[in-house]
This record gives sequence, structure tokens and C-alpha cells, in this order.
Amino acid sequence: MTFSAEHISHSYRSHKVLEDVSIRLDKGELMTILGPNGVGKTTLLKSLVGIYPGSVEILTLDGKDITNMGPRERAKVISYVPQRSHVSGSTVFESILLGRRPYISWDIAEADLDKVSETISLMGLDELSEKKVDAISGGEYQLVQIARALVQDPKVILLDEPTNNLDVSNQENVLKVLRQTVTERGLCAIMTNHDINLSARHSDRIVMLKSGRIQISGGKEVITPESIKTVYGMDVEVEIVHGNPIIMPI
Repeated sequence: MTFSAEHISHSYRSHKVLEDVSIRLDKGELMTILGPNGVGKTTLLKSLVGIYPGSVEILTLDGKDITNMGPRERAKVISYVPQRSHVSGSTVFESILLGRRPYISWDIAEADLDKVSETISLMGLDELSEKKVDAISGGEYQLVQIARALVQDPKVILLDEPTNNLDVSNQENVLKVLRQTVTERGLCAIMTNHDINLSARHSDRIVMLKSGRIQISGGKEVITPESIKTVYGMDVEVEIVHGNPIIMPI
């Protein structure tokens, strides 16, 4: 299975945020979009999920054109985990159940409840199932958001800064769970992130945006002093530790 988007462009009034961006990834792969603030990382994800209609010229999944797919049908194929999405007062189970909305016409079916229960177990959230989302930690809530996206049964999952505001331990845990789920389910996953070192450890592909265009693309080997200087305008040293690049500002 291959997911591709060609010629993505989007503007806010007269300001062009994305200009002719194209991406492609295969099942089981996790791609991370890197770049400074304001370069269009979140806009790229929103364009892919259909929040900005017309931004993507050609969108295909496994060779099938899904560019003009309606919101309900697209939600069965592509799920989106935004930076901020809070369902106040609901339990963890209820919050995850919201991910089944594309499949629910009138009443919630037994199959929907079973899907939620299975996903809760998969994510290791059984003990939190009846807790209010207001009462769980930031790391736990990120897992709840990912679980809500997974119960949509997507082929593609998009995540906007899934480790934002988490401590080091929770960052690693969230991305390890994500990485394992993507591999086991054969999903195509795209996330945005600001942590270059963290992204290098967990990603199959790295895409660096600057001024609304792709400047650098490839595996973790593209993280070099030259690429960081080009995209971020800062001088760094890059060391390889256990096969992964680590950047250090100088």
C-alpha cells in the first residue's frame, strides 16, 4: 500500500504557506515533517485530511484516487490527531468511542464498543478506561488521542506534534507505541515534530520544510550540519550515537 499526495499548495489571504509540496510513503512507514515555526507543517496535515479542500491536487491510496472523497468516507481512510483536542467531562472510553463516528448512523453498535475495547487493550489503557480524561496525565491523554484515531480503522494516520509538552519518558513511550502500531497494522503515518533528535530515532523518513517548500527529504542520514543550517539557519554538530544522529548547537 502506498499513500501519496501531489502538488499541495495553500495560502492564507495573500501569504503562500505551502507551495507545490508532494509526499509519498509506503505502509508500515512513519514520516516526520520538520521545520521552523510557521513553515506549514500543520497546514500540510490539515490539507491531507481535507480541512482545506482543494489544497491537494492529487491524493491517492494504493493507486486509487481519493482526492474528491467526502468527509465521512475520508475519515474511514485517514485519521487525524490534532495538537489540541479535549473532550471535557468524558471518560477515556467515551473519548475513544468518538473515533467511531464515521461508522455510526443511528445507534452505537456492539461492534463499535468491541472495537473501542480492543484498541484500549492494544494501547495499554485498560486501567484508565472509566477515568475522566481530565484526570489523566499528558502522556496518557496522547495515547487516548492516538487510540481515538485508530478506532477509525484508518489506512493513514496524521499526528500534529504528538509529543508536545511531554517529558522525556512520555515522549519515548508515545512514539514507541506509535511506531509499534504503525508496523503491526501496516499503516502509513505522518507526524510533525520540533524535536529533531527524537524524530530521527523513530522515523523512517524525514521531510524538512522551509518557506512552504520541501528543502530536504530522505532517511535519518539527511540530518547533517548542512541541512540544519539550510532549514533552521543555525550551526550544529552532528554525532552518530547507536546509529542515530544527535544534533548539538555550537
